[in-house]
Amino acid sequence: MARALDLPETAKALDRYGRRASAVVTGGCVLFVPAAGVALVAPGKPWADDLIGALVALGVLVLGAGAGSWFLARRMRRVLGSGAWSAHAAVAVRSMRTTETVVLRSPAGDGLWPLEVVAVRQRYEPLRPGPDGVMWWCGDPTRGGVLAPPGGGALLWTRPVKHRRARRRIVEQAARTGLLGRAAPVQPQVRDLVPPVTGPVTATVPAPRVSLVEPPESDTSGAPTYARLAAHAGRQAVARPRTGTRRPEADVRVVAWWRVRSLRRAAGVGRVLMALAFCAATAVAAVLRPEGGGLMKLFLVAMVALAALAYSGHRLLTSGIPAVRLMARAAHSPVPAPRRYVLLHDPQDGVPVLVVFAAHGGPHDLPEGLLPLVAPGTAKHPWLGLPSDPAGTVELRGWRDFSADGLPVVVARFEGRALWPAGPYRPAGGAEGAALLARLAPPMSPPALQEEDSAPRAAL
Repeated sequence: MARALDLPETAKALDRYGRRASAVVTGGCVLFVPAAGVALVAPGKPWADDLIGALVALGVLVLGAGAGSWFLARRMRRVLGSGAWSAHAAVAVRSMRTTETVVLRSPAGDGLWPLEVVAVRQRYEPLRPGPDGVMWWCGDPTRGGVLAPPGGGALLWTRPVKHRRARRRIVEQAARTGLLGRAAPVQPQVRDLVPPVTGPVTATVPAPRVSLVEPPESDTSGAPTYARLAAHAGRQAVARPRTGTRRPEADVRVVAWWRVRSLRRAAGVGRVLMALAFCAATAVAAVLRPEGGGLMKLFLVAMVALAALAYSGHRLLTSGIPAVRLMARAAHSPVPAPRRYVLLHDPQDGVPVLVVFAAHGGPHDLPEGLLPLVAPGTAKHPWLGLPSDPAGTVELRGWRDFSADGLPVVVARFEGRALWPAGPYRPAGGAEGAALLARLAPPMSPPALQEEDSAPRAAL
């Protein structure tokens, strides 16, 4: 295929990464301004020295983090601008070390590449290899490169594991998962679309070139039929761990929304309570602490806590509460709409998605819509509480309210409990729906497709 940076999703993701890095650098530089102002207004004062030291230390820390991210953005741009995406079977290896490790199988299928992820854990977790075990790679495994979920819409910088003993241990652990025996994933390809020229040609002008990812021409079964998606969901369900049970929660049809655990979490009530507790703890520490030089550092902590409280409170009032009220109204809808579903996960951010089909039909039906869901489980086991069957029937309620982009708000009910949406109900025929379907079930090699023909019949 052509350069990885020619893919629009990759270019957008790299621009977002660069903008975040520039914003962090700017924030670090801004912190030096009040430090200089305090030094001019109150030179030599003990409290001023403590405040200046805290501001300078925080500014250096933020500036260093932003500069590191900006440097990685430059390296990503060079690698993505000179290389192409390739799809690899991948597995995440857990370790007691601070860095996360991903192991890729080489294109020849006879070697493993252990790579360290250069990212904070909170950013890496949604992008780690999912049940499909396929990741895109661009770079040199001996020097480092860019890792992304299928589609190239989120980027992680990785570097090779340097220590020999650590490499051997990680490779052995990945080999025990069966990584070397997995089927080879279909490689991303780029087609250059040249619009036809109409009318008389008076000059030779190069036509614009648009890069699109598409399955190989030999893959003739790329349509997202119920049979194909159900088989794909069955493979994900086998790889998905099912440990523990989910605590039951109140029914929003008989209680107020703030008494439903999932809706409180979706609205952001927990973030506001944590910010309040942080502010209260800071206030208590300020009262109990004897007066001294450390009081200014405590004041800075209090300012951070108040900023977090203001931000989380604003999010709760402007977006959180209105969103959960729409969900509660949809759940109160008296007329259910039964539909068939296939439960998949979005490899780009890990969000579970219900692919909805007509209530009655056959294995070759195409989907009607897509409904992203809020993972109802815990942080360690987010899939707890979702349907155990990868394909089946579900009730949809709602269609009375619409989101800001004009799409309906729908709530799914399965076995008497609500599955809360992470976004509006999106028709499968639109451009965004087609892009999401391509991420949920990417095309596979012909042998795997032949095995699919009989696999989904049990689900049907």
